[in-house]
Amino acid sequence: MKCKTSKTMLAFVLAGASLLTATSAIAQAAASQDNAVVSDQDIQLLRQDLRSQKKQLVASNLKLTDAEATKFWPVYDQYTAELSTINNDKYAVIKEYTNNYGSMTDAQALSLMTRSLAVDDSVAKLRMKYVPIVNKVLPGAKTATFFQIDRRVTMLIDIQLASALPLIQDQK
Repeated sequence: MKCKTSKTMLAFVLAGASLLTATSAIAQAAASQDNAVVSDQDIQLLRQDLRSQKKQLVASNLKLTDAEATKFWPVYDQYTAELSTINNDKYAVIKEYTNNYGSMTDAQALSLMTRSLAVDDSVAKLRMKYVPIVNKVLPGAKTATFFQIDRRVTMLIDIQLASALPLIQDQK
């Protein structure tokens, strides 16, 4: 059992590294010294790639029966659509941050932080909303596993972005 768990964890880490590579496109633009502007198209392509990779990661790590899969994937798609709407704000904050880095006022910095924290709150509330919905189509352990995978992937993406975005106070 430990060997199987170790292999699953290794696969998860490797897939997560792939997600981190995709995320670095925005982070590198933000960290560059030439104040590169992040386009809406760049962000949209990155987000599509991340959603696709995330779904593959969930599929490879959440062991579902055919009956469970038939019920789960439509719920997953609905959850992802709602999460994507919330993440519109997340990526708008990142875009605004990158496009204003170097000339950001105190008021802008506080606004971005407040908006970023509101995104985190909205994501947590969405997960809470979906726990009973997912649990209607999956048993408890698989429901918990899904949300564990979801949080891990989100944390991997967030840590990559956070580590690459320069601190606001360093902009001057």
